[in-house]
Amino acid sequence: MKVQGNGRAKILTPAEITRLFDRGFLTARDRLLFAVTFYCACRISEALALTTQDIIGGIVTLRKATTKGKSATRTLPLHPMLAKYLKAYNPDVGFLFPGREGTKPLTRSQADLIFKDACKRVRIKGASTHSMRRTALTNLSNAGVPLRVIMEISGHKNLSSLQRYLEVQPEQLVKAIGLLK
Repeated sequence: MKVQGNGRAKILTPAEITRLFDRGFLTARDRLLFAVTFYCACRISEALALTTQDIIGGIVTLRKATTKGKSATRTLPLHPMLAKYLKAYNPDVGFLFPGREGTKPLTRSQADLIFKDACKRVRIKGASTHSMRRTALTNLSNAGVPLRVIMEISGHKNLSSLQRYLEVQPEQLVKAIGLLK
């Protein structure tokens, strides 16, 4: 995983996210794959394990057997943009992102290569597949979503694990200090 010198995946800007989806990802499948990691704030391995049966009735189900720690199934509402990418891809029954044989999903290394190529295409440096998850969680935090809600979305069991994902920008520090009276 590429990192920004601090052991953590790069946080992407809104402009970088737009470039990736508009010009970086070349296929409907690739756009959907990384839309899942962004709009569900999930790990690439969780997205790759999804089947068509895991997205039904406006709900995305990340099954316990496919999550890190295998401790809990997460159900999340289907984001409208994710629904748009799903409709454009129109997957067959089975794995949402099947590999060449169709009996197994794409591998993490295949997904890493797709992401790396997309980033190269739109001149984004230092990002990894995990950047989508970290960016989504940081965006939720910056929007004022309570940390407990973010933990439900991310599947983190404790606050200290979640906090490693969240990035604080210098302008946020200035604004926070300015609130002191």
